[in-house]
Amino acid sequence: MSGMTHLYTGNGKGKTTAALGLAIRAAGAGKKVFIGQFVKGMYYSEMEALKRFPEIDLFQFGLDCFIVNKPTQKDIDAAKTGLAETEMAMASSEYDMYILDEVCIAIHYDLFTVEELKNVLFSKPENAELILTGRYATDELYEMADLITEMNEVKHYFNNGIQARIGIEF
Repeated sequence: MSGMTHLYTGNGKGKTTAALGLAIRAAGAGKKVFIGQFVKGMYYSEMEALKRFPEIDLFQFGLDCFIVNKPTQKDIDAAKTGLAETEMAMASSEYDMYILDEVCIAIHYDLFTVEELKNVLFSKPENAELILTGRYATDELYEMADLITEMNEVKHYFNNGIQARIGIEF
């Protein structure tokens, strides 16, 4: 059976968390997982937790958080380097699952194009599972996906002044 493409998008919380849950489930089944975090370059608690799973390799392809500013050329270069490393990982067929975390954000902020991403995805092994996350998924990604979950924010404590908390948001 061919691997499926999952898309976790929308403005609600939980896209990365859903992808990490799949990674842990896959590791529990003895599968090897590649996680490429686009845009992210800061410390997140999952980095410590995932060290407990030798089946999961996590790579960050971002620098500082630019979301409140405009991406710099260094942000673009980091994302494109990550895309090239993802392509090499896919071509190696070493992994059973590929998670491209915040890839939709990378496209939204023009770090690379959806066409560049699609060209990389051609090297994905046929049986490997592909998980794409991030707000602002494009129509092309919706068309590619076999499973789409939109996280919908109904209520969020950030709106009441609660800041990001270690172990919950990062």
